[in-house]
Amino acid sequence: MPDYRKKIGILGGTFDPVHTGHLIMAEEAYEAFSLDTVWFMPNGNPPHKQGRTGGASDAERTEMVRLAIRGNEHFKLSLEEMNNTEKHYSYHTLEGLVSRYPDAEFYFIIGADSLFTFDSWVKPERICRTCILCAAVRDHASREEMERQAAYLGEKYDARILLLENHNVDISSSLIRARVSEGKSIRYYVPEPVRQYILEKNIYTGGRL
Repeated sequence: MPDYRKKIGILGGTFDPVHTGHLIMAEEAYEAFSLDTVWFMPNGNPPHKQGRTGGASDAERTEMVRLAIRGNEHFKLSLEEMNNTEKHYSYHTLEGLVSRYPDAEFYFIIGADSLFTFDSWVKPERICRTCILCAAVRDHASREEMERQAAYLGEKYDARILLLENHNVDISSSLIRARVSEGKSIRYYVPEPVRQYILEKNIYTGGRL
């Protein structure tokens, strides 16, 4: 009987703030690929978002993820890319995880946009050696387009790519930040504990946006 390898999903992002769309995508990946767990991994210093201003602090973003996933036993908060001032690149993070968890299989959950820009990532070939890419199908890209891109990347990088049929939720963190700054409701855009936290801490209001 072959040894069982734990299947760990990785969902990274700035999560500024984490919202319902993130949670739905993670839950659907968990079900679709029979994952054991999904790790939410807030970026501490993402290279593609240098100079980010007006958002929540690292501690606040971390706490919002903690509040959002509380009560879901197969979701976990990972601080792998937090508490560090250096730039975090996905290949380096994933290689570290593979080294520390040799008996696990990692499923890196990304959006459709990331699949089409994957060539521009730092060391994409090293990412592909460490994990299975799980790309969420979205309305702005047809499944046929995504299948062609997945085939192209698979051949170029020997990548293992799965497409995730994701129920589109037209929510973005930038939309939520804008609504808060305009005094509009974000009820149902984010989990209720996250909404309360944003209001209590006055995040995204005044001079912070």
